[in-house]
Amino acid sequence: MTRGWSRLRRHHLARASLIFLIVIMVLSLAAPLIAELRGVDPTQTDLFRRFEPPSAAYWLGTDDVGRDLFQRLLDGGRVSLLVGLAGALLSGLLGALIGVAAGYLGGRLDAFLMRFTDGVIALPLLPLLIVVAAVDPRKLGVPAELAQSEAFSLYRIVVIIALTGWTTVARLVRAETLSLKARDFTRAAKALGAQPVRIMLRHILPNTAGSLIVATTISMGTLILLESTLSFLGLGIQPPAASWGNMLTGAQELLQEAPVLALWPGLLIFLTVIAFNFLGDGLQDALDPRSERR
Repeated sequence: MTRGWSRLRRHHLARASLIFLIVIMVLSLAAPLIAELRGVDPTQTDLFRRFEPPSAAYWLGTDDVGRDLFQRLLDGGRVSLLVGLAGALLSGLLGALIGVAAGYLGGRLDAFLMRFTDGVIALPLLPLLIVVAAVDPRKLGVPAELAQSEAFSLYRIVVIIALTGWTTVARLVRAETLSLKARDFTRAAKALGAQPVRIMLRHILPNTAGSLIVATTISMGTLILLESTLSFLGLGIQPPAASWGNMLTGAQELLQEAPVLALWPGLLIFLTVIAFNFLGDGLQDALDPRSERR
């Protein structure tokens, strides 16, 4: 662990990315407290304060209906990061279970699961997400009040993203499982009468933790980008809830009049996705004992 942390510290881009992500996460989580301390309501509109420039009262100015831009960025960051984190964890869990089952049990189950995985990979991801997200949940029996709630909107987008984001983790865990099941500790557990489920959960999956952490970290950036794309298209997080994606949607018609409304959410999406990728690269170096800094 100490050596891994030392390798991560030497990876300057990963270290800077980690600091950036921590700052963004802390500010986003503390958004309600910051709004209370500043005396700002990010949902309150004031048409007399449209397009206010940055000032002591409005740190980044206001949007087209007079809402505080800085506070909405924090609220949008909380939603986007929550979707990315929850989606990455759910897809990582699903992919890990499929991968370890396919790799350890083998045979027809392995062939079926890998063909299914290949089929999901072959699907055009964005059009598939658009089609699924466009389905009206009320036609599936979901009560109208629940279907229009912010919590359901978050839950739906997390599930939609997770159901298509598990394939990389599944193939990665399967490859490691094929190697680990031939190791002495796995054979010893089997010889002592351990059940396959126990061997997979207690002996194999913990030894894939490093790869899972790296894959999950990188996928968070990808999933945040997917959420932003769906929200930009009007199929993700729905107003009045803010996310970086739907903030871009509201700003696209105002690019000439107020380009800053699109600049800040777009810049935060770009920097956050890049930061997760750099952090994942650094974690790969840190958690892989065979890696060396070039």
